[in-house]
Amino acid sequence: MSRNDYRKRKNQRLMRRFSRHLPTFAVLFILTVLIGGAIFAAGRFLLHGRSSSGSPAVPAAALSSAPDSSGQNVEEPSHAATTGEEAVPSDEVSRLIAEADRVAAGYDYDQAIQMIQENEKTAADSRGQEAISRYETAKAALVEADPTHITHVFFHSLIMDTSKAFDGDADSKGYNSVMTTKDEFLKILEAMYEKGYVLVRLHDVAYEQTDENGNTGFVYGKIMLPEGKKPFVMSQDDLCYYDYMLDDGFASRIVIGDDGKPTCEMTLADGTVSRGSYDLVPLLEDFIEAHPDFSYRGARAVLAFTGYQGILGYRTAASYSDSPTYEEDRRQAAEVAQCLRDNGWELASHSWGHLQLGVSSDGSGTFAISDERFITDTDKWEEEVESLIGPTDILLYPFGNDISDFHPYTSENSRFSYLMSKGFRYFCNVDASKPYWMQKGTDYFRMARRNLDGYRLYEDMVQTDPSKKHLTDLFDAADIFDSARPTPVTWY
Repeated sequence: MSRNDYRKRKNQRLMRRFSRHLPTFAVLFILTVLIGGAIFAAGRFLLHGRSSSGSPAVPAAALSSAPDSSGQNVEEPSHAATTGEEAVPSDEVSRLIAEADRVAAGYDYDQAIQMIQENEKTAADSRGQEAISRYETAKAALVEADPTHITHVFFHSLIMDTSKAFDGDADSKGYNSVMTTKDEFLKILEAMYEKGYVLVRLHDVAYEQTDENGNTGFVYGKIMLPEGKKPFVMSQDDLCYYDYMLDDGFASRIVIGDDGKPTCEMTLADGTVSRGSYDLVPLLEDFIEAHPDFSYRGARAVLAFTGYQGILGYRTAASYSDSPTYEEDRRQAAEVAQCLRDNGWELASHSWGHLQLGVSSDGSGTFAISDERFITDTDKWEEEVESLIGPTDILLYPFGNDISDFHPYTSENSRFSYLMSKGFRYFCNVDASKPYWMQKGTDYFRMARRNLDGYRLYEDMVQTDPSKKHLTDLFDAADIFDSARPTPVTWY
């Protein structure tokens, strides 16, 4: 038998076998088509069959973005297409509701409602109506916080690399005392979030208001939060990135990120410049991005600047006017400052030269600097810093050194009068001995701040007398204290 005859007979045998099974294959194919068609038809009916009656197959709440347990918005599936000639809600509706949900997570329910109502398509959609109902229900459950029981915590630039900051050089002791590490800061945020703290603006606590008679005076703000939530203010001192800090594990400047938000640059151990979350500003932005309910209506912290070495890591001070980059540095600093304002940060003075503006610490009862130097410093800050960052009405006293004792400010205090003439209305000293202290005058607002630095954390951690612990309303210092710190931590 030839090879061709063999192949021919083999193919004939295969065809005979296939012919015997052909009826079975045909029956299976028909059954598959029928079952598939039935499933498809049932699915179409279940998903869209009731759309003609106006009732969605799935509740609208389940179709919008809603906060998960961490406070983040989780994108849920949108409506599938409907049958007939009826208009189909597009993804635009889901996206807008997701944006409004995020605003509502920050307790600004009126703004969230307005966002829905101003979009005709979303306002007419059942999902938009359901979202408005949710916002109104949540708003009705809010309670007014006591504005006289609001704590104010503050930090300096954060230590990003403890091996560099605590390397035993001349600056290490100071860093250990007055700075906070990145890990400590993140733990503080998490602990305060778990305790129900919500960040508010200093201007939310009290503000100037004009009455029906045209008289302007300070009034306490009406901060509305869910039951159990506690408002607090945060600030950062001395956001200037001094030259001596450049090789000690800190960020080097603030820049505008690709997303339009403020972020930081830092020089790494290999000499490369990296951009990322290297200080309080971007780290707090990250935390609020993940926990929008930690920020009241978009609030951020107060940022205070001195001026003699520039601001935000840029050489903007007059002493650098001969530098070839002076004008460019001023331009960039102004742009970054505006970016900070646009993203909810409040900007403040920390004096021009980081001076003790108040009473001397020598016990003499006299001011630490002369009136002439006080005026010169205040004018210099106005000319060199306020000219870049815009009008500023907040002063965070360097060293917490207030221009008066606890008694109310009066016009008889010449330093108070001069600061008022320069537009300052908010004055913040330092007092970590109590959870909160404030003073509302007719034309000013005064508030004490609490330092959450290495010294305060260590003292609270080792203190055995509960009555002498000052941070337990915020967190347990033992859970926060960075083990990379040299101990004991003493005041430098």
